[in-house]
Amino acid sequence: MKQYEMRFTGSGGQGVILASVIIAEAAVLSGRHTVQSQAYGPEARGGTSKAETIISPEAILFSKVVSPDFLLALTQGSLDKYAEGLSPDAVVMADDTLTVPESLTGNCVISIPILRTAREKVGKEMTANIVAVGAINAALGLFPAEILRQAVRRHIPKGTEALNDKALAEGERLVPAGARVCGGCA
Repeated sequence: MKQYEMRFTGSGGQGVILASVIIAEAAVLSGRHTVQSQAYGPEARGGTSKAETIISPEAILFSKVVSPDFLLALTQGSLDKYAEGLSPDAVVMADDTLTVPESLTGNCVISIPILRTAREKVGKEMTANIVAVGAINAALGLFPAEILRQAVRRHIPKGTEALNDKALAEGERLVPAGARVCGGCA
């Protein structure tokens, strides 16, 4: 695996920072090097938020994401704001309610119902971040399922394990079995 730069975006309260932390945790549990950073507007909820994670098989010498290989977008504003500077072969995963800018047509775009799945299939829209984590792993093949499940469990409140297991499984179902898209990150 090469060094992989990931950007997670949405609005405050959607859990994109936690999604990034969980992916970073899974990288550590897998024996890889990782760094994770986050930024959000002055609004605690509702403002644009961004988190970034770098995963590498070797020591990471520069801890800033320069040219993301992956972008998750849960809101139109965050997609429009943070889609710049993607690597030419970046994978873009966007909620299916978003309009992907024409500037990204050369990228691999995965448009899936993340928010609707959390709301309708899991039963809680606040699980959209965990749905996204499951979909990301299914699409990119980053980690064994058990490692990802362990990472999720380390960052969720006690008593929500079954709900989050369901969210993770529903996210995995959004990407067809064995269909690692656009070459993934291998």
